[in-house]
Amino acid sequence: MRRIRRAAAALAVAAAVFTASACSSSPAPPAPAAPASPEGAADDDPAGDPGGRPLALVYRGPAACDGCPEATRQLLEHDGYAVHYIGPQEHLHFGPGALDHAALYAQPGGTNGQEVGTAWRLLRQDPGFTPDLVRDYVRAGGRYLGLCMGGYLAGDPGYDLLPGDSGQYIRTPGATVTDDRDHLVAVAWRGRPQRMYFQDGPYFDVDGPGVDVLARYGNERAAAVVAPYGSGRVAVSGPHPEAPADWYRDYGLPDGSATGQALGEELLHALQAAR
Repeated sequence: MRRIRRAAAALAVAAAVFTASACSSSPAPPAPAAPASPEGAADDDPAGDPGGRPLALVYRGPAACDGCPEATRQLLEHDGYAVHYIGPQEHLHFGPGALDHAALYAQPGGTNGQEVGTAWRLLRQDPGFTPDLVRDYVRAGGRYLGLCMGGYLAGDPGYDLLPGDSGQYIRTPGATVTDDRDHLVAVAWRGRPQRMYFQDGPYFDVDGPGVDVLARYGNERAAAVVAPYGSGRVAVSGPHPEAPADWYRDYGLPDGSATGQALGEELLHALQAAR
């Protein structure tokens, strides 16, 4: 198999820490990134893109799966962003001022067999990283995009950016997917029935002023949400709108990558909308 099986995760509602598997289709080879700016400007200039595109920073490191940052980059570049990776082995590292020029910070899916607490621990071990770097950035008006593991990490354990929390969908009553294999999951997106690439992603138990639930699973749990945090906004999705065609092909699923990309762009537009 091209994919290392993930251990099933347990969700303890009364506990402060829950576990979930990784939300990725790795270790399939990384999806090819869309072309960068000439001579690599989109990767080398931390002040942004000389063409005036908004800058998105995508985490790439041990808390992300092979291919997940690259798929997230493709989604963002298709929507008009210049993209830099940030992480321990990247040109841009976490630290004071690292997010200053970013219009958006993206936390992609996690790696094989990884639980939420493990991903959070790996992030916190990254030199220069502190949770407040991202929290303060969003609170001051920045944007956070969390896809699958990135959605889990918007809750607790994680950045705690949500007006509520994230949880493991496959463990919820009435879930239409009940194992950690790769599937298409049925959701109602803005009331429209859709099927999206899914691998043990979260649901979101959120409520409060300004919360916009874009999609719900079949049991009415929230699957994609945009919510305020301070002066900024947070967008999270349990399914993978960024999944490229090869993820579907690798697991014998009908190719829904074009639909997923369109839904991902709807999520990005809701995230960037003025409050």
